[in-house]
Amino acid sequence: MAIDSSTDPTQKQGQYLAFIYYYTKIMGLPPAESDMQRYFHVSPPAVHSMVVTLSDRGFISREPGRARSIRLAIDRERIPDLE
Repeated sequence: MAIDSSTDPTQKQGQYLAFIYYYTKIMGLPPAESDMQRYFHVSPPAVHSMVVTLSDRGFISREPGRARSIRLAIDRERIPDLE
């Protein structure tokens, strides 16, 4: 059961969304989970868990099994600045 996507992301979720936004804007393609792992200094399972959570909450869309398929599904105004 997905959580209502009209709720705002948590502070931590917001930082991941901001990273996805800026990485995509600068690099021209979405980040891989390994890019997020390096930036946030966390384990691969921690990144994957966050990606699944963001997807379940409706903040991103993705194609499981396809590399670099993460797309933001919320307005830029709802994404905080990257700290």
